[in-house]
Amino acid sequence: MNLTFESERLTFRPLAKGDLDLAIAQWTDPEVVKYVAERTYSEAELARDMPLFIRRCGGGCIGIWCLTDKTTGEKIGTAILLPMPVELDDTDWDLLIGDDIPDGDIEVGYILKRSAWGKGYATEACMRMLRFAFEVSPLEEVVACTDPDNVASQRILTKCGMIPQGQIRAYQEDIPGFRMTRAEWRQLSQ
Repeated sequence: MNLTFESERLTFRPLAKGDLDLAIAQWTDPEVVKYVAERTYSEAELARDMPLFIRRCGGGCIGIWCLTDKTTGEKIGTAILLPMPVELDDTDWDLLIGDDIPDGDIEVGYILKRSAWGKGYATEACMRMLRFAFEVSPLEEVVACTDPDNVASQRILTKCGMIPQGQIRAYQEDIPGFRMTRAEWRQLSQ
């Protein structure tokens, strides 16, 4: 399975140890983490946890991808296919071991550096991750969720064809959820 792929403007490749700079740029910026974390993280915390962030499973199709601008080579963000936590406040990284797809829902997501906001990259990243999920990986269904106040992300998910599910349980909260099946993706991409 080829885990490096492209969209119109982006290259997607599995996150690696050398991407600590990107993790720091994302997770130390309060505006970037506003809707995805309770707080920012220190460089030391991120360096300590980087081995977890680069874990993959399901033949590599479950994990985090680094997004780079094809023109400049700049790392602009990350995209994910990860097990969605229900009663945990973060990914259960222990599930990302081996070649099996973890039980439970697999979540699509994206986090961009502030300098990449407002350029359509989030929509492009989400669409390309869904394409990978349904055309390359064995996933039959993908879910997503957002902070209730993150209206922009809710619009992106809907624009990408994900179907609103109302309130779902994820990250120890009841929050807006979205879902798409392989059959719905096929219908959308025709």
